[in-house]
Amino acid sequence: MQDMTIGSLARTAGVGVETIRFYQRRGLLNEPSRAGGVRRYGPADAARLRFIRTAAGAGFTLAQIGELLTLDAGEDRARAQALARERIAAIDAQMNRLAEARSALEGLAARCAAGEGKGCPILIAFER
Repeated sequence: MQDMTIGSLARTAGVGVETIRFYQRRGLLNEPSRAGGVRRYGPADAARLRFIRTAAGAGFTLAQIGELLTLDAGEDRARAQALARERIAAIDAQMNRLAEARSALEGLAARCAAGEGKGCPILIAFER
């Protein structure tokens, strides 16, 4: 049963109407035909929107989410696993970059606190 307007769907999913329209333009969410001049959405649309939001929260790109949406839960486990492993590798790389940035900032903050050199080492490092 299609009983939600786009506004109701947005409230149900905790997103804005423009987010739904964006997903529709990207082909991730179907745009239903008009019934009585108003587009109506149902539980399947809400479930698909939750899937999109959950996958986005896990860091998948919209292209990857589109691919995940096309996979069959019973048949395409290997591809879903490959996509997850790719995402894990990207997270690991990002964590390494963040750890390096954290270490560099800790060193700068320590130098700043020690009053070493002329000027603030943090601001000087960012000017480079």
